[in-house]
Amino acid sequence: MTNKDIAKVFKLCGQLMELHNENSFRTKAMANASFRVDKLPFAASTSNLEELSEQPNIGKSTAEKILQVLTTGTFPELEKLIEKTPEGIIEMLKIKGLGPKKIQIIWKDLEIESVGELYYACNENRLIEAKGFGLKTQEDIKKSIEFSIANQGWFLYARVMPFAENLIKNLQEKTSNKLSFTGDYRRKMEVLQQVQILCAGTSEEALHLVKSLEFEMDVNQESGRISFREENGFAFEVIPTPASDFAKDLLLTTGSPQHIQQLENLGKLKSLPTEEEIYQSLGLAYIEPELREGNQEIELAKTNSLPTLITYQDLKGSLHNHSTYSDGVHSLADMANYCKNELGLEYLGICDHSRTAVYANGLSIERVEEQWREIDQLNQELAPFKIFKGIESDILGDGSLDYPAEILSKFDFVVASIHGNLKMEEEKATNRLIKAIENPYTTILGHPTGRLLLSRAGYPIDYKKVIDACAANQVVIEINANPLRLDLDWRWQQYALEKGVLLSINPDAHRKEGHLDMEFGVYVARKGGLTKEKCLNAFSLSEISSYFTNNKK
Repeated sequence: MTNKDIAKVFKLCGQLMELHNENSFRTKAMANASFRVDKLPFAASTSNLEELSEQPNIGKSTAEKILQVLTTGTFPELEKLIEKTPEGIIEMLKIKGLGPKKIQIIWKDLEIESVGELYYACNENRLIEAKGFGLKTQEDIKKSIEFSIANQGWFLYARVMPFAENLIKNLQEKTSNKLSFTGDYRRKMEVLQQVQILCAGTSEEALHLVKSLEFEMDVNQESGRISFREENGFAFEVIPTPASDFAKDLLLTTGSPQHIQQLENLGKLKSLPTEEEIYQSLGLAYIEPELREGNQEIELAKTNSLPTLITYQDLKGSLHNHSTYSDGVHSLADMANYCKNELGLEYLGICDHSRTAVYANGLSIERVEEQWREIDQLNQELAPFKIFKGIESDILGDGSLDYPAEILSKFDFVVASIHGNLKMEEEKATNRLIKAIENPYTTILGHPTGRLLLSRAGYPIDYKKVIDACAANQVVIEINANPLRLDLDWRWQQYALEKGVLLSINPDAHRKEGHLDMEFGVYVARKGGLTKEKCLNAFSLSEISSYFTNNKK
């Protein structure tokens, strides 16, 4: 270990001491020890107890700890602190701009215990009201977390999309050769390691084109593929191919290995002008890129039975959204006017948090009734646009919902979601969800696993049992369109559709612009094979009004 490595161990101990409100004199002494170890004029790893003790401001106690770190990587005092600190809290100490005092507020006041939960809280605007925080601090923390995630080699599709679209536009302006996204990006995978671009032309032409971007590059001498990272750290790969093989190579590089293997089992892939013609030559209907995962798409294409996939334009309304009544940024009127005037939607479903969600300013019964009065007034002003009275009701530990039946019965619809006590075994989580699904007032099951992509695994559930329960109780399942969630996972959407369950692409918006996340919900819904007929918020205003009325009966 280098002196700097040892100093980091002492620094961590000092930070944890401050986090746990240890004696301030001892906490400061530990921080000073970290500084002194880093500045030792020799390598501590080559020294002994006597030599270390003789150094200014080190002393025998610190010297002994240094030797313990060299031997075991830690020392008893640090171990005791680590034992009583959640792993996610220790991870937060690595985030630029977050010190022990701020983390203490995040942990104790906001009850956030992981970096993933913290990132989601930033997106939901929950930090700005906390003591010592503000909008700028919240945005700085969010950027630091995004940078950390990108450095781990994975990134969200939604996060890279604007940069990828801008980059390919920049490239296309510099060449007349054909370019296309391919690979995982073209299939709209929710998380990515790289964005691939197919480039018609020679390897030399592709290299000259990429050089114009002025990024550091790696060139595979055998394949001619060119890898680089743009200024935000996102990884790209440009794949050159002869113009005559462009459609064939686009097909080959787009599909998953399973999809391509199934195609090759049908016959040799020909170099034809378009992908449509290549599929046709194999006796198949054209398969949309999002579906090329090696599931049922080949068999469906043989019989021309592929679904007509939903599009963003099919959506008629936005359900599951939050306003300033709970933890949203914009008022109820702002959200409604944005949906009506900017997005051209027919309705808005407002679903502020229920009373148990105190961290999100959840609504008491009195505030629910206050919101209802405002909705009635706004519906008169905005007609024919309509605001539906909804709530995101917490699913409590025993599976019950957050309000008594006489209140739940008055909502137009209820989104039931788990937010607390997420550390559950599969049986516990499954039973908790099923009890909520069986509640006669549950309309939609919200983000079924509670996952946060790249930062928090969802609680384990028996998907089939949960989906079967939704089918039996006519409960809609949400596709939460927040790019951090995208939950229900697209891999289980087809099973839900086969069971006759409706899905709803809900943005879970906490600000006006959050409604735009429905675009990413549409992408994963297409991967799951969703059609507009099976999507609740693709219903027209009259259709969804009837649905809610009949559902309550």
